[in-house]
Amino acid sequence: MKTLNAIEVHNLSFSYTSAEKTLEGVSFDIPHGSICALVGPNGSGKTTLLKIMIGLLAPAGGNVLILGKPPKESRTLIGYVPQRFSFDKTFPITVFEILHMSHPGRSRTEIMEYLHRLNMDGRADIHLGTLSGGQLQRVLICRAMLSDPAVLFLDEPVSGVDVGGEQTFYELIAYLHREYNTTIVMVSHELDVVANFADLVLCVNKKLVCDGKPEHVFTAETLTELYGKEAAHYHHKE
Repeated sequence: MKTLNAIEVHNLSFSYTSAEKTLEGVSFDIPHGSICALVGPNGSGKTTLLKIMIGLLAPAGGNVLILGKPPKESRTLIGYVPQRFSFDKTFPITVFEILHMSHPGRSRTEIMEYLHRLNMDGRADIHLGTLSGGQLQRVLICRAMLSDPAVLFLDEPVSGVDVGGEQTFYELIAYLHREYNTTIVMVSHELDVVANFADLVLCVNKKLVCDGKPEHVFTAETLTELYGKEAAHYHHKE
């Protein structure tokens, strides 16, 4: 019987050192077809939590199920776009070549179709190192989507995107969600934009502070608990 949840996290804990817990007692469910945002201050454990969910880190306690299985057994169903992608910008590799290397079973026609859907027409044969930050992020999302993931994880997807381009980028993510019915989990600092595009928000600061719809969790009280004295800086626009 198919579970109603794409992701189930139960009593998760993790520490990089014995002196301090990075995550403690974190539990939540993410339903199929959600756009879920992980929010919280710097150092709150958001990226660590995401890496545990995709199987890059092993929890010290608790467990994670992706589509009813442990992360390492679900990797073929997971797409992942990291916050940073380091490479030699002088290396002569094109957008098409890196996508084809990652997915050799995909034809040029199929790759070109994905690039078209991500508004990257005409970029297939240019060098990867000449792309802007926003264009590179679109290529990385294209690489992840070429595996037809059931769940797409994005670690701060607008990192490196030109200021003012965040709204358009989240609109692209919403389009992918509608087009492919993919469950999307993203780490984000952009609370104003998250409020418009996410249907589930997880507020994390070493523990799960709250979770729910943006309009229910983005309150002055919650943001003060989450961000402390910096709450006013993070409060989303009405």
